[in-house]
Amino acid sequence: MQKFEKWQGCGNDFILIDRPGNVIDEPEKIKQLCDRHFGIGADGVIYIQSSTKAATRMRIFNADGTEAEMCGNGLRCFARYLLSGDKFFSDDDLTVETGAGILTVSMKYDLVTVDMGEPIFSADKIPVAGFGSQKLVAEPIEVDGVTYKMTCVSMGNPHCVIFVDDIKKIDLEHIGPKFETHKFFPRKTNTEFVQVVGENKLRMRVWERGSGITMACGTGACATAVAANLNGLAGKKSTVILDGGELNIDWRENNHIFMTGAAERVFVGEF
Repeated sequence: MQKFEKWQGCGNDFILIDRPGNVIDEPEKIKQLCDRHFGIGADGVIYIQSSTKAATRMRIFNADGTEAEMCGNGLRCFARYLLSGDKFFSDDDLTVETGAGILTVSMKYDLVTVDMGEPIFSADKIPVAGFGSQKLVAEPIEVDGVTYKMTCVSMGNPHCVIFVDDIKKIDLEHIGPKFETHKFFPRKTNTEFVQVVGENKLRMRVWERGSGITMACGTGACATAVAANLNGLAGKKSTVILDGGELNIDWRENNHIFMTGAAERVFVGEF
């Protein structure tokens, strides 16, 4: 039997498994665990592992069994699991090895702040094909016969941010997969549709690569805040309102993005 804990951050939910050694990296097993009808149910599976580069290591697999570089909401859940109560770490700050590099996490009261690192804008590093090293801000993209304006950012994983006048008119279930698999994105992409709803307030819905519609996406919220600033729609600090809650994003002078939000344990069990 394998023990696990179910956690959620802004409704983005994960199965956390403490496994210092090998992980269950079989796609069909991951999909079974994440299935909401026949499994535990989650947007992804996170493994807590030992690291030679940081205090600990996080590996995350999407609900479709593919491994992701990083996940902001998942990292907050991961960190609060380790920093809360009588778990493994008692320090206020925690260094975590991820597929996007080593990130630093801190916790104050029930809120977790993650130093998400620096945004990447070069198209070939995001990656977005056909644009060389160009910075893509409000760049036209045609999807399903409609031309949108995309702003592309990597937060260790690829994001395509689309600003719209009315987010309620976006059929996310229909259009999301078409963005994810568009020819511009050789490693697929996460896609955020965003409406400005107030001063430095952004309403975001997301189609996540490998998971589909989720209630929140931490890296997506960071990409959204950065994209809003680049398009002159928000300042360096903004609140991103997601289906499952709110995240505060701060793009600081050192070019690092800091994300703050809650993370909660849902239940524990065995499989």
